[in-house]
Amino acid sequence: MSRWQQHIVEGFREGLAKGWRSFLWVLKLILPISLLTALLEYSGILGYLDGLLAPLMGFMGLPSIAAFPIVAGALAGVYAAVASLAVLPLTQAQMTLVAIFVLISHMLIQEGIIQARSGFHLGKATVVRLSAAVVTVTLCSCFLNTGTDPVAAAPAVGAVRPELAVMLGEWFVAAAWLSLKILWIVMSIMIVLAWLRRFDLISHLVRWLRPVLAMLGLSQNVGVLWLSAVLFGVTYGAAVIVEEFRAGSFEHYEIERLHVSIGINHSMVEDPLLFLPLGIGVFWLYVPRLVAAMVAVRIYDAIEALARGRRPRVHRQA
Repeated sequence: MSRWQQHIVEGFREGLAKGWRSFLWVLKLILPISLLTALLEYSGILGYLDGLLAPLMGFMGLPSIAAFPIVAGALAGVYAAVASLAVLPLTQAQMTLVAIFVLISHMLIQEGIIQARSGFHLGKATVVRLSAAVVTVTLCSCFLNTGTDPVAAAPAVGAVRPELAVMLGEWFVAAAWLSLKILWIVMSIMIVLAWLRRFDLISHLVRWLRPVLAMLGLSQNVGVLWLSAVLFGVTYGAAVIVEEFRAGSFEHYEIERLHVSIGINHSMVEDPLLFLPLGIGVFWLYVPRLVAAMVAVRIYDAIEALARGRRPRVHRQA
């Protein structure tokens, strides 16, 4: 067997093993949250959120029940948000807006701590991501028809609810189908990422992405760190980011702008694809937060420059 074939086989095996472990971990998370969401919706408890969260959700063009997947995503991650969305009576446009918010602001505590360990204050990381999420979703709502869809609308007051056993049966079928889709997606992603590592393609990709880094307001010095976060996410790419930061290979301003960018726009391979089974368009899963990251770096740079009484830095490519 040639070395090339060996990399293919070993990468495939590695991807399968990691994919299966990730899938089992995902099931432990999405099934309880999905069931809890279905039960809360069935019981009518989610309706009590109307008076409390309607103004905030309404500002972003969302109904109050959209707060549940948003909070679930902020605390537990994208899988939790997907599990909630799968059983809530939201229109396609409303699910799209929730997906955009969650892609920007998920796992705020865990990923915020990781960012803090590698040079970006936890408070700053949280404010940047939440602000970017609210502004981006609000702007995107102007281009999406978020009005009530009769097919996906919530049951009217006084409507007859199905028997609990019927609801649980419907939930089981929907959860099983969603689990199969996630299994296929996770396995595919893990295998591809394993091949990228085996063939050492990340450093080559950085050179090809030099124009993208310039467009994002980042220097080529942080290219490998940016690509690690974009491909593997803040959590999966944490080891590389923290290690390089501790080595003192970068200026502090480079690290800060990197964190502004990847905090808003990371894990572009895995996270957006998890929303595809819900029928959300690819454009909305990728473009809004990429643009938000580009704008946020410039805004952050301008604010930091004003605070220090100097001109914004010009990032020169190596």
